[in-house]
Amino acid sequence: MRKREYLKFLPQEKKVDYLLVLMPLLLAVFGIVMIYEASNVAAFQAFSDKYHFVKDQIIWAVVGFILLGILSRIHYQKYYFLSVPVLLITIISLIAVLAPGIGLKFQGARRWIGIGQFTFQPSELAKISLILYLSAWLSNKEKGRLFSFVLLLGFVVGLVIIQPDLGTGVILTTIFLVVYFISSSPLSHFMILIPGVVLAIIFLSIISPYRYQRLMTYFDPNSDPLGSSYHIRQILISLGSGGFFGLGLGASRQKYQFLPEATTDSIFAIIGEEIGFLGTCFLLVFYIYFLYRIYLLAKNSPDKFSLLLSAGILSLFGFQILINLGAMVAIFPLTGIPLPFISYGGSNLIISLMSIGILINISKFTVRKK
Repeated sequence: MRKREYLKFLPQEKKVDYLLVLMPLLLAVFGIVMIYEASNVAAFQAFSDKYHFVKDQIIWAVVGFILLGILSRIHYQKYYFLSVPVLLITIISLIAVLAPGIGLKFQGARRWIGIGQFTFQPSELAKISLILYLSAWLSNKEKGRLFSFVLLLGFVVGLVIIQPDLGTGVILTTIFLVVYFISSSPLSHFMILIPGVVLAIIFLSIISPYRYQRLMTYFDPNSDPLGSSYHIRQILISLGSGGFFGLGLGASRQKYQFLPEATTDSIFAIIGEEIGFLGTCFLLVFYIYFLYRIYLLAKNSPDKFSLLLSAGILSLFGFQILINLGAMVAIFPLTGIPLPFISYGGSNLIISLMSIGILINISKFTVRKK
């Protein structure tokens, strides 16, 4: 990549969008409360400590907010030059996951790197590193980049899918397509890319036995109530039990180990059971306004690089929220996508907060646009 003339370090006006700090903070605190509600029984049985998962989440949140503060003080245009090293580190870590002795295998998947007591999920790092690299690359007005784009897309997403992690692969693909589209690429390219992506997802869903089973469960949730459709049925029971106002905090019955993944991918079901339809609608509106604030930031971004950065992070949060909540209400097949800032998990929480730190720095340079 060549340094472009527009990459001048603009003076910081200190006009920070503090809502971009406050809203993730409120979501993270709410997530800690709901993780306790969803996990206290299982944590006590497994670790004799009902606060086990909560303490982990608090530590990760503290680390995440420290990194948020650091990144918010780094001029966003410096990431232009860091994008290639960060992507290389990501690719190396995605390959290392597959190496015995480095990658940790859990429930048939290799998605984590273990170093002592520390574990990390490289596919979460891939989300932000790809946004950085694509924003730097596509902010250059170069022609004939479709082949290179498809090659990078296939390589990185392929490394994630063989872990296997199709859900994260779909998120990474949507980030690729959104940033590519926002970069003013020809619409004809999307007539090739989008059908190809859809066919690839269908193909990958059919050839894998467990993915095919999930797909069949999606079309017929009653097909195997104690087997393949057990998870989605327990989610719907949990949401239905909450009614309009919910059973109240601490009153969930599904957390007594009826609902799989209650603290991670399925935590929205516990939220719906305890605070009801009204509470989940408020959470949804809160998320929509959060995404709207990022949209305004992208709309008023000072240059193309910051526009692509903001749009990529917007797509990261937007599609994670959409796919997670869509799966919870059976609009989409179940997949392992966490709910941003709320689901239990350090890798996703830390990367999400780091992304907010980048946005906060960009907010210091926004310009008023019609």
